[in-house]
Amino acid sequence: MATKSVAKPAGEKAKAGERLVKFFKGSWAELKKVHWPTRRELVVYTGVVLLAVFLVGLLLWIMDSVYSFLFRLIL
Repeated sequence: MATKSVAKPAGEKAKAGERLVKFFKGSWAELKKVHWPTRRELVVYTGVVLLAVFLVGLLLWIMDSVYSFLFRLIL
């Protein structure tokens, strides 16, 4: 049983365009609600993230060194 490809009526195509416009208007409205950080906030938050990454990296390096030392003693 073959299915036929049926063209959409012109009214449905217009509805799709209206939905697209509505989507973009809604997206723009949501972007207006976003709290965008100031330059100072951005610098502070970036510093916090970089510090946290450095500290976690340091902790992982220390733990790796300790475990490597212990495994060399055992083996």
